Amino acid sequence: MSLRTLFIPNTLRGKFASVENFLYLGAVYLTIILGFGMIYILFNLIGMPLLREVNHPHHNIFESSFYFSAMTLFSVGNGDVLPQGLGRMVAVIEALIGYTLPAAFVARVVLNSEK
Repeated sequence: MSLRTLFIPNTLRGKFASVENFLYLGAVYLTIILGFGMIYILFNLIGMPLLREVNHPHHNIFESSFYFSAMTLFSVGNGDVLPQGLGRMVAVIEALIGYTLPAAFVARVVLNSEK
């Protein structure tokens, strides 16, 4: 089974996954990554850094913020960027969103297929 057949609606098995659903999910993930990345950057700009890099303490904050946001959302977490202080709570909220987003997406697809 190729990826193409997975995302093209089939009349026999119903429309469980489509390109539109895949693009919608990608857009939601990208929006969350950018939003939380901006939160980490804004706190750093006001003098309350939420992230600390282990190997490169003076690395690019923009790159580190978006990298950490993506790693937290996808629950990978390599340990090279660590949250500190209030950043731990922000990271927990982002991780919870990352855990529930796939379930919400599957529920949406299933409910849409029942209609």
